[in-house]
Amino acid sequence: MSLLCLDVSNSHTTIGAFDGEELIAHWQVSSDERRTADEWELLISGLVANSDVKRVEAVSMCCTVPSILVELRGLQDRYYADMPVAIVGPGVKTGVPIHTDNPREVGADRIVNALAAAELYGGPAIVVDLNGTATIFDVVDDANRYIGGAIAPGVELAQEGLARRGAQLRSVELALPRDVIGKNTVEAIQSGLVFGFAGLVDGMVERIIDSLGADPDHVTVIATGSYPEAVLDQCSSITTRDPWLTLTGLRLIHEKNQ
Repeated sequence: MSLLCLDVSNSHTTIGAFDGEELIAHWQVSSDERRTADEWELLISGLVANSDVKRVEAVSMCCTVPSILVELRGLQDRYYADMPVAIVGPGVKTGVPIHTDNPREVGADRIVNALAAAELYGGPAIVVDLNGTATIFDVVDDANRYIGGAIAPGVELAQEGLARRGAQLRSVELALPRDVIGKNTVEAIQSGLVFGFAGLVDGMVERIIDSLGADPDHVTVIATGSYPEAVLDQCSSITTRDPWLTLTGLRLIHEKNQ
């Protein structure tokens, strides 16, 4: 049986297919809010048809964009009505106790990441979800409970803001500059983005570990998402890189809701 998983975030959608516990195919597409349920099906079926994926027999999804979620529910009703479909939200079993002020407002992707971190690595753990729009920190304590986290702007969002609002600034390649002290405008922007966001990650991780009162050597810090390697390579606090953590969490959601 092939399980199809969709992780829909603000800027990108990651799609993966599992055969049992093995991730056998994965793709990344834009999260276009104008895309209809029929267009989603056309896109997904085209990707699956041009891969080694066997017939899809179950689906697991999480979505943080309300307008796209409407279309995904339409996709479920129209094309996947005859198979098990789990859309992470109220009523879906996750197995993760959520200890926040309002558990219903926690993003579906954050719950999925917390589940995967707890199941694969065990707490205490910090998931650093690095995507273009946001830099998200999610915390699992030593009892494998989700206890909250932090949200900061993403590197791509910051880059776009500089280019849009800075009269003499422009978009640059997110690459490692020659030195932290930029000798020209391009390198100065690269330095601020690469080293600045690496410092953001390391600083937040340090503060979170202090708040937990945990031994830093006993806390797993997992990087996931689509951050540029140039930034991630400068983060000294990351202990594990797992780009498919959310997809694995969606597989676990499927298994818990059978």
